[in-house]
Amino acid sequence: MSNHDAAGVRDAQDLAGFGYPQQLHRKLGSYASFAAGFSFVSILTTVFQLFFFGFSFGGAAFFWTWPIVFLGQLLVALCFCELAARYPISGCIYQWSRRLSTPTVGWFAGWTMLVAQIVTVSAAAIALQVVLPTLWSGFQLVGSDPALTSTDGATNAVVLGVILITCTTIINAIGVSLMSRINVIGVTCELIGVVALVILLFTHAERGPSAVLHQTGAAPGGYLGAFLISSLMAAYVMVGFDSAGELSEETRDPRRTAPRAILRALTASGVGGALLLLAGILAAPSLTNGDLAAGGLPYVLTSSLGDTVGKLFLADVAVAICVCTLAIQTAATRMMFSMSRDRVLPGHGALGKVSPVTGTPVLPAIVVGVLSAAILLVNVGEASLFTALTSVCIVMLYGAYLMVTVPMLVRRLRGEWQTEPGHFSLGRLGLPVNVVAVAYGVLQMVNLGWPRASVYDPAGGHWYLQYFSLLFVGGALLVGLVAYALHRRELAEPAAGPAADLGLEAAQA
Repeated sequence: MSNHDAAGVRDAQDLAGFGYPQQLHRKLGSYASFAAGFSFVSILTTVFQLFFFGFSFGGAAFFWTWPIVFLGQLLVALCFCELAARYPISGCIYQWSRRLSTPTVGWFAGWTMLVAQIVTVSAAAIALQVVLPTLWSGFQLVGSDPALTSTDGATNAVVLGVILITCTTIINAIGVSLMSRINVIGVTCELIGVVALVILLFTHAERGPSAVLHQTGAAPGGYLGAFLISSLMAAYVMVGFDSAGELSEETRDPRRTAPRAILRALTASGVGGALLLLAGILAAPSLTNGDLAAGGLPYVLTSSLGDTVGKLFLADVAVAICVCTLAIQTAATRMMFSMSRDRVLPGHGALGKVSPVTGTPVLPAIVVGVLSAAILLVNVGEASLFTALTSVCIVMLYGAYLMVTVPMLVRRLRGEWQTEPGHFSLGRLGLPVNVVAVAYGVLQMVNLGWPRASVYDPAGGHWYLQYFSLLFVGGALLVGLVAYALHRRELAEPAAGPAADLGLEAAQA
């Protein structure tokens, strides 16, 4: 038996210790695992989408929100690394939460994460409208106005988004090898693009780095409030680094590979994003004429680097958007499969199956694709509602993270958390890191969910948009409560294999 085969047998035996047979194909190495987390964050996609938002509120000094959010998320990621080494199972947020706490808390963590991931697929796919018509007018398939706020632009965004989601669904159904290959190529292109873009923008700088020490271009009024709102841009971007954990059952030697991939994905995104923000601020022709707040980084590219070079980088952004959508859908598919395998979702009998040919949960990929495409239709009738919807899904992601870090902290405070030799561990730093990670998560949840009209209803006149974060999260949890109640009996029944023993967390602690 070759070393590769022997390692595969060990990984399968390790998974069997949790009561799950090896059904998914273990094809991912360390770089592919890193790519899964990095492409979910996808700084080229999200920074290009949201730079204007951060700058329009916080001005040049909004740059400092990025390292603050990065440090907070780094603490969360360190907690996740310990869990990825201890529980290398697909559907990680759900699996970690239920083993640290109770089946009920774990179910709601998984449900919250799943809803957020499905909406995030839609949000990523619709970003094509910001890029493709700028590259070539032929991508404007509907009407002539490419602006997302127009009827033509909104409708065309849905068409492009549905086409992309159809493609990512097919790729996910075919198998993890194809998905990984595309993802790795796309992430490599994105990394090269980020480095090249940062270098070019720095060589076209119009001002020195001291510009980020001033509030130039900030919204009028008190700066603390504007700074907190501008930090939402970084909070929206730096999520999804846990995707390496979602693919643990398809990763070789996941106890070692997944923690490293999580840290590398977040660190690369944090450093690359910081340099991209700084370079954009320094290279912008003006910080005060309103163009930067309105056009964001695409404006900086075309005005500083010219149309030809600018469009070349926009093409790279389009690639990043495609692999970002693919990565998010893959993560959502694994979450749906993991929960269905434990018989806790409606339709679990079909959703919990893996194709023996492709080694992929095909039906979950299709369901996630259909639901994400359906959500896109909201954008045609009410673009502001779709924007609010995609903003709120980030609140849910942070909520799901808290349903992991809080139970983990409780375990530590009770003295029930023990270091496992040979696995990633924070040692004595575990408790303070966990405490600050929870505090950061709570503060960020409040900041994200605060019903500010300037964030959720900037045009005014729609009270429900201002309170949309509270309404949507409450509605999603209510639907989840109904679904959980309907399947409570099935949760209590033993499923095939010891993995369904939802008291396993006590034995694994």
